[in-house]
Amino acid sequence: MLAVELHAHSEHSHDGRDPVEDLLARARDVGLDGLAVTDHDTIEGSLEAVDLADEYGLVGIPGLEVTSAAGHVLALGVEEVVPPDRPFGETLDAIHDRGGIAVVPHPFQKSRHGVGAKVDREELARADAIEVYNSRLLTGLANRRAEQFARRHGLPMTAGSDAHIAEMVGQAPTHVATDDRSAAGVLEAVAAGRTSFEGKRTPWRVSIRQAAGGAKRRVHRRLRDLLGSS
Repeated sequence: MLAVELHAHSEHSHDGRDPVEDLLARARDVGLDGLAVTDHDTIEGSLEAVDLADEYGLVGIPGLEVTSAAGHVLALGVEEVVPPDRPFGETLDAIHDRGGIAVVPHPFQKSRHGVGAKVDREELARADAIEVYNSRLLTGLANRRAEQFARRHGLPMTAGSDAHIAEMVGQAPTHVATDDRSAAGVLEAVAAGRTSFEGKRTPWRVSIRQAAGGAKRRVHRRLRDLLGSS
């Protein structure tokens, strides 16, 4: 059984803070076996983490969080960017075409780009797995709805911290029933539904700090881009 973090953001995300080395160190220090860095619509940080993972005794899982037209989708096991802004079904197809699996994070949290508000239940059930515990919860209702949906449709279930700062990595590990310490082995087990999960809520103070820090970084990056193009 391996404990893996399948949803975390580095400084390469527009709202992430820390370098991938900090995420890897945190994953090692809290006893995880593997880490997927899933930045928004970029794979640079994830590939960097994969290259460094062995140095931290971890399995590095490539991927990213794709912004589809319906909302966010985790593309795990891909090594190139999946184009954003495509319809949900096309996004799933693009992930599969690149050899990855499609995991839908926080599907029923509309305020955080969950796809559940824009796709019907039949289309949502095309996903390879559903993230049923996201640490950045408010009341927990959205997580419970996600778990109920996954169980009703017989879909594999995952968890994720959705960390945007390194110290939150490992808040919600997915336990994967495999002895294969490779990205392919982990993702094969996830797709087969050989998972269990646990999770702890991201403290309110951290959620507020993450949100405020992310907004500040987005403003700084937009200003930098504007100044750079002038």
